[in-house]
Amino acid sequence: MTGRGVAFSGDPYTPGVGTWSYRVSSYDLDLDYRVPTNRLDGVAVIEAVAMVDLDRIELDLSKLKASKVKLDGKRVQGVSHVGHKLAVRSPATIPAGKAFTLEIEYAGRPGPRRSPWGPIGWEELADGVLVASQPMGSSTWFPCNDRPGDKATYRIRFTAEEDYAVVCSGELTKTSTRSGRTTWVYDQEAPTAAYLATVQVGRYARRTEGKKVPVDYAYPLELEKRRAKDFGRLDKMISYFSKAFGPYPFDRYGVVITHDTLEIPLEAQAMAVFGENHVDGEHGSERLIAHELAHQWFGNSVGLSSWRHIWLNEGFACYAEWLWSEERGGASADVLARQHYDRLRAAPEDIVIGDPGSASMFDDRVYKRGALTLHQLRRRLGDDDFFGLLRRWTTEHRHGVAETEAFVRLAEEVSGDQLRALFDEWLSRPALPLW
Repeated sequence: MTGRGVAFSGDPYTPGVGTWSYRVSSYDLDLDYRVPTNRLDGVAVIEAVAMVDLDRIELDLSKLKASKVKLDGKRVQGVSHVGHKLAVRSPATIPAGKAFTLEIEYAGRPGPRRSPWGPIGWEELADGVLVASQPMGSSTWFPCNDRPGDKATYRIRFTAEEDYAVVCSGELTKTSTRSGRTTWVYDQEAPTAAYLATVQVGRYARRTEGKKVPVDYAYPLELEKRRAKDFGRLDKMISYFSKAFGPYPFDRYGVVITHDTLEIPLEAQAMAVFGENHVDGEHGSERLIAHELAHQWFGNSVGLSSWRHIWLNEGFACYAEWLWSEERGGASADVLARQHYDRLRAAPEDIVIGDPGSASMFDDRVYKRGALTLHQLRRRLGDDDFFGLLRRWTTEHRHGVAETEAFVRLAEEVSGDQLRALFDEWLSRPALPLW
């Protein structure tokens, strides 16, 4: 088989999205966007390596139309685009292990794609753009291999009207303005899953704060006082999580606050996006700020090999909320764990946390029972071994991908104890274990 068929499909939770047949090493995106008309013109240069013999290269691309495709510098005629899949037929088979380069020119009016979890991807705001791609929305703004375990570096050049700020994944390395339009250049050297790449566009004020880790803020100027109050503890939060989980895994952190109301905040690589409703000037969203920050360790640096292991993202980030409450003198993690355990006893016990199925992957029970699994592990190991385990986990899988079995093995190695029964009870059975 040559790069086609079920054997190489991306992920069982997102059928028809992504592929195992090649691995992307870098994306270089040159994007020109017109805010008033929502018009995007793009050129994507994708460097990849074949994992199998390839005669057909499939990419995820939604709503936008490719006008020209080059493979290793030569124009390709055998291109088809059906639904959300762009297929490029290679004139000659690309052998497994060989690197290749695609250059794709494309354009259109981007918008979200429908999914079982609602519309995802590119979204027009009242005056700007928000991109929220988890788990399969990156195809709404660039051609990609939208599989969670496929990580690559990024360079994004994004041009828009000069009165808009543009925030993308990575470090801002250059800006230039010409004829009323500004080009922003961002580089992300840390390997990044496609769903965590992002662009945010708005009439935002920008400032950088932070002592040990620079924090780049983009926000409506009228929210300055509320922003300063609500994110005033972020430095301490970063310091505490760095002590508990290991060094912060990126060079800097970004916070975007939109003019619009958002149902939930959104994590991206080295960035989090909040709605104006999450900034009240009373620390009302501090739990959410902790949750999104924790994802930089759990989910972004240590990524998932597949979506079935989603508890490694959400359970860990949820437990970080409880740890921060404990650290700042609020309710302890144990008190919060017992409260949520009691609530879960009243909820249906019909999903397996370690493999919840696509329909339930964002179910709140995955978050809370995932966090409870970690709390039971902490009770079993004690704080020294537990936090030592978390630090080894983030170190050994830094900027890589992992799965549940690897965490179980590491926990047993660190503790010198047999822990499979504990994990089996909490992750592999739908029934809530006895406390």
